Amino acid sequence: MVTYERKSPRAWTVAEAKARLSEVLRRARDEGPQRIGTRKEFIVVPASVWDEKNEPGQSLGQWLTAHAPRIGALELPPHDEGDERPGPFEDWTEDDWKALEQRHLDRETGG
Repeated sequence: MVTYERKSPRAWTVAEAKARLSEVLRRARDEGPQRIGTRKEFIVVPASVWDEKNEPGQSLGQWLTAHAPRIGALELPPHDEGDERPGPFEDWTEDDWKALEQRHLDRETGG
């Protein structure tokens, strides 16, 4: 069996990686990420590296709460005061609804 040390940063071929999986895993642990494949590339990294890079970040709500400008209390009008706002489709006729339904059917059937 021929053994050799790979000094270049080239990727492992899939056949090499299959035949030498233990070495691929050891090198990923000791030397860093290992590339496998030439046409479709894959990277093998230790779980600790993966977990570090994929730690869940702050949610958008938490970020907005932490970074929103402090402008004081907002005064909102009472809900029962004033004219009610009309619905966005209040003035639609039966023909408008049929035309919308037909557009949806045309998209689904490609017509």
